Amino acid sequence: MSVTFEHSALHLTLASVQLPRRVRRALEQVYNLAADEMARALERMLAEFEQQQFRLADQAANPGLQQAYFDTLRLVRQNRADLIPEFLGGLEAALASIREPPQPAGKTTGHLHFGNLRLVEEHELDEDAVLRSIAARHESRTSLPLHLLGQRFGVLAGTPAFEAERLPVGPRQLGEILARSSRVLQIDLQPRLDLFRCFDHYALNGYAQLVEAMNAMLARENILPNLAYVPIRVRPAVQSELTGEAGRERREQALAAQRSGAATRNMPYTGWFSGDEGAQEGPESFTLLQEMLASRRDLLNKLTPGNNNADSAARRQLSTDDVMQALARMQATPRDPAGETSRPRSVHDVRQALLAQSRQSQGQATALSREDNDAFELLAILLAEIQRELRQDAPGNRLVHKLVVPLLRLVLKDRGFFVQQGHPARQLLNAVAESGANWVGDDEVDTQLNDQLSHAVEDVVAHYQGDTNVFDAANQRVQQHLGLMARRAEVAERRHVEAARGKEKLELAKRRATEVIAGISEGHKLPRFVQTLLANSWTDVLTLVVLRNGEDSEEWQRQVEATTAIVHATSLNQPTSPPPGLAAQIEHALTLVGYHSDEAGDIARRLTANVDDDETDSASRTELAMRLKARGRLGQESVAEKPPLPPRNEREQAAYDMLRTLPFGAWFEFITNQQGDVVRRRLSWYSPMTDHALFVNQRGQRVGEQSLDSLARMLASGQMRIVTVEHSSLVDRAWHSALGVLRGFVSGKHAADAPAGEPHPGEEA
Repeated sequence: MSVTFEHSALHLTLASVQLPRRVRRALEQVYNLAADEMARALERMLAEFEQQQFRLADQAANPGLQQAYFDTLRLVRQNRADLIPEFLGGLEAALASIREPPQPAGKTTGHLHFGNLRLVEEHELDEDAVLRSIAARHESRTSLPLHLLGQRFGVLAGTPAFEAERLPVGPRQLGEILARSSRVLQIDLQPRLDLFRCFDHYALNGYAQLVEAMNAMLARENILPNLAYVPIRVRPAVQSELTGEAGRERREQALAAQRSGAATRNMPYTGWFSGDEGAQEGPESFTLLQEMLASRRDLLNKLTPGNNNADSAARRQLSTDDVMQALARMQATPRDPAGETSRPRSVHDVRQALLAQSRQSQGQATALSREDNDAFELLAILLAEIQRELRQDAPGNRLVHKLVVPLLRLVLKDRGFFVQQGHPARQLLNAVAESGANWVGDDEVDTQLNDQLSHAVEDVVAHYQGDTNVFDAANQRVQQHLGLMARRAEVAERRHVEAARGKEKLELAKRRATEVIAGISEGHKLPRFVQTLLANSWTDVLTLVVLRNGEDSEEWQRQVEATTAIVHATSLNQPTSPPPGLAAQIEHALTLVGYHSDEAGDIARRLTANVDDDETDSASRTELAMRLKARGRLGQESVAEKPPLPPRNEREQAAYDMLRTLPFGAWFEFITNQQGDVVRRRLSWYSPMTDHALFVNQRGQRVGEQSLDSLARMLASGQMRIVTVEHSSLVDRAWHSALGVLRGFVSGKHAADAPAGEPHPGEEA
């Protein structure tokens, strides 16, 4: 516990630093608010972490692993009382030091000496990566309130506005405070990483509300009380202005701002299961989505004059509370047995049933409000796009329909579902949908995952009453199972990769042996049978020597000299006498690659005797040839001859060059038939030297090998595509497709609004 006292002694306090009275009072109120909330949140985090360790111990694959989990649980229970005071002390010290100049991360003060340089420990990289991922996600979700809070902290510190990473109460600083204070638990690296993830999902679950509360409290203290920030968004109606000469500079600025993010989104996806790591805020706001829907409705009304909303406008509008109550009753009502086999419930079905019930209870026709109707429409469009990529007979398809009513209740209350890629309900929907995606083969269906997904969906249907934490808890259980599946897949994949690398080493060694024999034999006329023995039996000998000893070894030099002696002894045009002991050396070398002593002796005799193809013992030669043909060779499966390939065209060569730069683990979608069905495969490993590429499925099972050349030809012809980060998630891909549909209606509305004979805005006359 000495470490705890050491850290605690170094903590600054707000009372011990020289600050203006008003600044100290504001910081004390921030600390009291944050400390109260974080103390409760850390209690929840520790409770969940203990339960998690107990579950892992209960499911451990061996007694040693189980004991490790129990040791972690024991240490946490023994030291947990020290964690929260240590964390709160670090938080107060961070607030107390806001007027100190920031210390750049990883930099040392004073002159740089080579004695200060060191290798970064692996555990530091792991911790930093996890903490940065957590911070990025919460900074993205609360970007606007954090921006306002940074402005106010800049006033308190008498400096320019604080960036999110520097904010003492920002996600990054809170994570670093936890990393330091968690040392009092005395647990190992992996449990610490698990603790950080619990901090993400349980301690920071209400972080957005905490930031809003701190902003409101500082505003009441007259710290920038009227501060507001509204980001400027380009409306679809004026987007055409950006196509003219005057908008070129604005377009270039927007493109420059998006370039780094677009480059990241277009990178090949290398994860096992698409999750919320690195999720960013969506590019659209709900207001902009509503404008797109309005353009869609206007265009449909113009294209179908009989379709007007006059009747809908005259109807009584249901309040959001009425809709929520009706959906709650619908969610609580069990489906009748016949309903389970009938057509699944869709958003349209739910809306029609809801309006019918309302008309029956109120005695008049009703309609949804504009905002509620927009939420219904957006979810319907999204689910329709998801259905395009689902197998109709998959269990995941039925689970998606079970989520319709809870999702409707959610989107009526929480618009973030549509604009936040990392929203827990969106992540759960994605996990459920991907289990039934059309790229998942029948042999890849995981019954345990389907059971987990089914339980998660049932929990949401049974318990969701407006609290997003229900979706979050269900999603976390699913993500934990997906993480376990990913680790299993990684282990299986690693075995296949090691085997593929071994085959590559064998093939390269065989190539080298063949090159050496060909080089030594050049200029010599050898008997045909001797050529066969050299190309088969003796090539195996040289291959084994390269693999075991390498080309710099004395053994390799001895066998190269023996090869030279064999060629000279059996040459028909430049014969020389073999050196003493050559036959014994050949016989011993052949026994090392699996030849029986009698076969080895016979081969050694023929490789040291100068006889041509017309020798009299053709019967014995034929018998030996038959025996050699019947026996297996070293790495025989890896030496299949390949027919010469036609030259690649320009597109194929560009694809080939690009493939050679891909990271291991990139995912591909192969089109399997003329209907466009696809199957996903992971490029686990490829060799730039042999051109071989190894593919596994989502379970890490080997599904085949291909050459980079064939992959390049398939990529150039459109028979295969690379899965990018942006489109790795099924829900994200469906959402992008849905946005494309809505933008198409916006463009169509502009075309319909243009007077006849005049060009569309942005088009040349």
